[in-house]
Amino acid sequence: MAITRFSVSPLHSQITTLAAVAGGRAPADLVITGARVLSTYSERILADKEIWLSGGRIAAVKPAGSYKAGPAPKKLYDAKGGIIAPGLVDPHIHIESSMVTACAYAEAALLNGTTTIFCDSHEIGNVMDVAGVEAMLEDARLAPLSIFLTVPSTVPATSPDLETAGGDLTPEKIGALFDKWPEAVALGEKMDFVPVAMGDPRSHAIIAEALKRGRPVSGHIYGRDFVAPYAASGVTDTHEAIDRDIAEDFVEAGIWVFLRGGNPATPWNSIVEAIRPITELGASHKRFCVCTDDRDADDLLSFGLDWVVREAIRCGVSPEKAWSMGSLHGATRFGMGDDIGGLGGGRRADLVLLDDDLKPVNTWYGGELMVEDRKVTPLLEETLNQRYRYPEAAYNTVHLPKSLKLIPELPSAGVTANAIGIEMPGIVLPHRKVEIAPANDWATVLERDNLSFVTVIERHGKSDGGIAHGLLHDFGIKNGAVGSSVGHDSHNIILAGTNEADMQLALDTIEASNGGVAVVQEGKVLAFVALPIAGLISDKRVHEVAAENRLLKSAWQQVGCTIPYMGFNLIPLSVIPEIRITDKGLVKVPEMVLQPLFD
Repeated sequence: MAITRFSVSPLHSQITTLAAVAGGRAPADLVITGARVLSTYSERILADKEIWLSGGRIAAVKPAGSYKAGPAPKKLYDAKGGIIAPGLVDPHIHIESSMVTACAYAEAALLNGTTTIFCDSHEIGNVMDVAGVEAMLEDARLAPLSIFLTVPSTVPATSPDLETAGGDLTPEKIGALFDKWPEAVALGEKMDFVPVAMGDPRSHAIIAEALKRGRPVSGHIYGRDFVAPYAASGVTDTHEAIDRDIAEDFVEAGIWVFLRGGNPATPWNSIVEAIRPITELGASHKRFCVCTDDRDADDLLSFGLDWVVREAIRCGVSPEKAWSMGSLHGATRFGMGDDIGGLGGGRRADLVLLDDDLKPVNTWYGGELMVEDRKVTPLLEETLNQRYRYPEAAYNTVHLPKSLKLIPELPSAGVTANAIGIEMPGIVLPHRKVEIAPANDWATVLERDNLSFVTVIERHGKSDGGIAHGLLHDFGIKNGAVGSSVGHDSHNIILAGTNEADMQLALDTIEASNGGVAVVQEGKVLAFVALPIAGLISDKRVHEVAAENRLLKSAWQQVGCTIPYMGFNLIPLSVIPEIRITDKGLVKVPEMVLQPLFD
């Protein structure tokens, strides 16, 4: 398929042809007529328009029927009064979180009207270092989607004393990625916000690699006290605004705010609170975008960026402004507003036909019809069947010792446990002190104190069986175990459960498939999603993985877990307050110190 995979300026010959088509001196490749046009430039919906396309770009937007006065277009499409809008631009996502490859991700994105994404591949970078990031970029180059890289900036997320990762992206490696790959347009989310605020030399050296090349720096931060030093360090966007006050702090500090929306049953729908500077305080929307961040394959299909746009409308933003926040604003943030995100002459012909509820019906990518009547076209189907094959090393990333003790020793006397509290939405986890009275067995303790085991195991083969034990409070699991090789961000294996036998079965199931997410009860695997690529990604099509996700989520609820499995995957993420667990032990945040399980 001869379509540019990511946005570049048109060639001189294209400009000449576009001018001829726009002036009525040459035929258009395609005219989409009988449409209302959603203008992200003036934030209006304009009636009775048509769009002339040539060479994968927009030649002009004209009054409906104008094509009749000039050379007949090669193709004509009647929009029948539908709304034509620019394709959506997602400024912050992680492909790996969707559990599919970049090629498979493109199918869901196009179905949802998204034509451009900016992805941070820090997950595969944490597992496979530069080789993983470059494999993802090779995958992206085959995908029928404009995919840009925000170079992973925080691999590992904390010091080696606090966790073990498979990768180590140094300032020198990050600089080399910028210089080698034209798709590398920004620095990905700088997650170690405490070291950044405290002037850590490595953290600032990584930021410097982006700034000296004129690349923007993306952020990740919790806590209003950190906003000022974070902004002063060169960070100019964040997707981690969780409420009105910190969102206002961000925008007034000159930081773009990416409003994150997602399945309300998960931690990824902070837009409802973070949009309030616009809806309650009168702030302009000009420095706000919408984004998806993390999605599993099931939610990717049901809660795409188009859904987030509609969520912004539900929260009180006009449809025209909301669509601009989902398209032109993200493009503008990365300096591409003259190429994507709008319907002006010379722009890429990435278009979406919407119904009156702003739900995508058709998607054109580079002027080619990829989705029609909400279904994949034969052209897109052909492209999706030519997916990238990851290198063999990616299928061999789970390395575990032969014998591990998966639960802690039962205290012989009364102790105080430093437990990880589980609270929705499941991002910030409270540190809970639980008084444990003497007991003859763990089953008595777990049931009496509403606790469950949690264990993190180093899986990169870099330590001699690194393992840490902890306790979850209010996790809710009854008589079973769950496990995942997607323990953010070092992506070690995390297990939780009520007994060692089920935890061992979950671990064995994950190891046998080189990664995955499992639910086990009474010696049976209730559900499993195999993730053989770096322990993060399936090699199946998105609808297949989505079906597996749905079974997994059903089993997850069946055993009583109180937070979704993607929230569970965040429990080892040792840069978010208040207490986490890595393969090294319990970590207090933001103090960034190890804490014993029992005082």
